[in-house]
Amino acid sequence: MRPTSKPWLTLHYDEYINVMERYIELLHQDAESNDVTHPEGEPIQAHISGPRQVRPTLHPRFTPNRCIREEEGTEPLPNVSTPTPPPPSAEEVNAKHIGVKLLYHMCRSLLYERAKSTKVVYFPPTLVGDGRFTHAMAVPSRLVTTANHFYADAPLDDLWICLEFDWDVLEKRLGIVTIFEGARPVEDTDTDKDWTFVCPHIYGGIPVHVEGMVTNVFKMHRGLEDGTFLGINGLVWSLNHSHVIDITRRSKWIFAS
Repeated sequence: MRPTSKPWLTLHYDEYINVMERYIELLHQDAESNDVTHPEGEPIQAHISGPRQVRPTLHPRFTPNRCIREEEGTEPLPNVSTPTPPPPSAEEVNAKHIGVKLLYHMCRSLLYERAKSTKVVYFPPTLVGDGRFTHAMAVPSRLVTTANHFYADAPLDDLWICLEFDWDVLEKRLGIVTIFEGARPVEDTDTDKDWTFVCPHIYGGIPVHVEGMVTNVFKMHRGLEDGTFLGINGLVWSLNHSHVIDITRRSKWIFAS
């Protein structure tokens, strides 16, 4: 390897370099010893003299926005580059949802009624395959879109409902943890690539038989022909359709276009 120089870089991560053969030269603002420690955001340049063997260790891992290349032919200035902020941590994401009280879960009515009548915890059939958690939502306006993405192919004779339940009862009284995370697939159906929101994932089931747990049960309505979910009675409606069927009563509802 011929002697070469790397460009001036401003690093926003910790890098430990173990030089096992020959040496490298590091140019930075204050170098007075063989051990180099430079603070985050300080420009640094490496001169590589011939063949050498080094082993770098980075923390956190390398991403382009954490390694800023200075313009060639210019002298580096400290802290001249502002990196893109890293994504919020899981703790920060969940801290933003502390005030949420009500959560929502869409399911077949038969499964809910069976769990309630036998006084057992409701578990969705996808629980184990999806990662041992129950999918839920905290924003009602996203429910119909989510239902059509994942469940539109469900048989038309399946009666669907949306459970509204109390997060405080679930977690503080019963100790079932809920974590807000990025949307995840349901069985073999992946999420929409444009979804950037987070969803509450319940790591366990929903004890629907416990008093105060379920605060409301909403009927879900589907189209007459293709089974598209059109709305949730008393909660949210899709205004792009004129024909809606109340499948829990087998009666047709007509809305003006």
